Amino acid sequence: MLDDYGIKAELTATERTGVHRYTFPKGEAHVIIDLVQGIYNYDGKVLWANLRVENDTLLTGYRITRGWARTNYTHFAISFSKPFKNYGHRNAEKVLYNGFWRKFKMENNFPEMGGTKITAFFDFDFAEGEQLEVKVALSPVDCLGALANLKAETAGKSFDKINAETHAKWEKELSVMQAKGDEDALVSLYTSLYHTMINPSVYTDVDGRYRGIDHNIHEAKDFTNYTVFSVWDTYRALHPLQNLINRQRNTDFVKSMMAHQQQSVHGALPVWSHMGNENWCMIGYHSVSVLADAAAKGLAFDKQKALEAMISSSNLKYYDGIADYLKLGYVPLETSGSGASITLEYAYDDFAIAMFAKSIGNQKVAEEYFKRAQNYKNLFDSSLGFVRPKHKDGKWKEKFDVLDTHGQGFIEGNSWNYSFYVPHDVNGLMAQMGGDKRFVQRLDSLFTMHLPDKYFEHTEDVTKEGIIGNYVHGNEPSHHVPYLYAWTSQPWKTQERIRLIMDTKYLNKVDGLCGNDDCGQMSAWYILSALGFYPVCPGVDEYVLGAPYFEEMKLNLENGKAFVVKAPKVSAKNKYVQSVTLNGKPYNKAFITSADILNGGELVFSMGSKPNKKRIYKRDDKPFSMTK
Repeated sequence: MLDDYGIKAELTATERTGVHRYTFPKGEAHVIIDLVQGIYNYDGKVLWANLRVENDTLLTGYRITRGWARTNYTHFAISFSKPFKNYGHRNAEKVLYNGFWRKFKMENNFPEMGGTKITAFFDFDFAEGEQLEVKVALSPVDCLGALANLKAETAGKSFDKINAETHAKWEKELSVMQAKGDEDALVSLYTSLYHTMINPSVYTDVDGRYRGIDHNIHEAKDFTNYTVFSVWDTYRALHPLQNLINRQRNTDFVKSMMAHQQQSVHGALPVWSHMGNENWCMIGYHSVSVLADAAAKGLAFDKQKALEAMISSSNLKYYDGIADYLKLGYVPLETSGSGASITLEYAYDDFAIAMFAKSIGNQKVAEEYFKRAQNYKNLFDSSLGFVRPKHKDGKWKEKFDVLDTHGQGFIEGNSWNYSFYVPHDVNGLMAQMGGDKRFVQRLDSLFTMHLPDKYFEHTEDVTKEGIIGNYVHGNEPSHHVPYLYAWTSQPWKTQERIRLIMDTKYLNKVDGLCGNDDCGQMSAWYILSALGFYPVCPGVDEYVLGAPYFEEMKLNLENGKAFVVKAPKVSAKNKYVQSVTLNGKPYNKAFITSADILNGGELVFSMGSKPNKKRIYKRDDKPFSMTK
């Protein structure tokens, strides 16, 4: 209810159209279309806006903005359910040259409006309680595309019919998962599931056309093109989750990424793909992980073209220190203030490329990239047991603070957290830190030590709400860390840490999420951890076991099969796994594969209030590590 004006506002949507319904009090009513304001608004963001009055119920137009998406074209078509009686606009910019447009009185009832600071108004007459429905279709291509989207998705449909259809679509999507447990936890679960389905988002008209990264118009013939790939975040858990519950959609994600690379003048897969733009946000070339994981989980796409795209992305020498990385085996501080973080993430990405190359029989590329994947060792300072940035001359950074998140060679994290970022070689990482006993002590300290506020209070993406000890769950680089105990002599500690995170960092309240959801990554972590497993190393077909959060969870898979996880006695107290069975047989591995899950069946955890310290994984039952 818009109290200031006594107007009731209702909103619903289709894939490409927003649908509004306004109930007005009796008298004159006004609709304002503001083509100036936007998220992260600032003067000069709008490069151009255009609005055409096609007739007394139909508008078309577009807006071109610059910002995170450097050149963002948004075309639209707007349909009113009732004719307007009067209209006009104001342009707040100072126009230096208006050409022969000056012969018109353009501010009132002139059907074409253009400028960088356009605000338009439309006047209606309404009886008491009369309603106005407004359908707003979007297109990345042109106004004709917006009109086609409007017609295809809303023609002949009322607000109530569209709303009902949308409810049914979401009910179907969210029914991929069913669970039994505490009401608040169920709200967190389904909120998380909803979050994982917002982005990436459709960026294709109904006829298959879309605006490519080259700003030319392309046609997606065998896939739906998507945008908003926040890959630094989502490669970790969102895409591995989609490989279980939305395999067709994740196949489209992969094909969208490959189309991006083919259109890119840099020949690079997405770093952060955004509305037909590359905004280069964050670090790494993590789209290679998404492709490698999709292949490991059996998705169908052109593997040879994918490998070519991976190789091209990983050798773009002018991108974020790659030239020095190839020459020195690390990214030095002189090249990037985040050089240590970048080195670690490149090493993992190189591993993903190696695994992919190996899977399609290209042993030469596999060997090259397995070698590159060991570059993380070049920044381990054995005297500290931590990752430490280096200069170009090979000398360590002096005045180094392993707790600080600023000026220490890391981005959105400190050395304490980032030193655990070797998901592809946990055994090798353990050796760097001094062996099993020392590694466990280091993990324990991470969760129990005190991190003074001064070390993170000026770091936007690291806040107190997301911190346990020095472990930062509110940001992505540490999301795999609680599962690292699975490689050690004390795997039961993963179960303890996971329960603490889920009980305290995902709450059923307005501010219940402990950090930026980052396009579904935080939420995907919750869903997978609630199931009792997590993909520590995407690109390897393993989900490392933790402990389930609900009494029962069921995945209704695309192939028609169901996979059920049961933990009848699980609770805040009974958080420790005593034993596991898969389809009625004892299961002693530290991980489960996508094939196990997609084949359907039942994974049962026997839970207890004390850890089963005898339940230690044998060497061959531990998760993958590049170092045996």
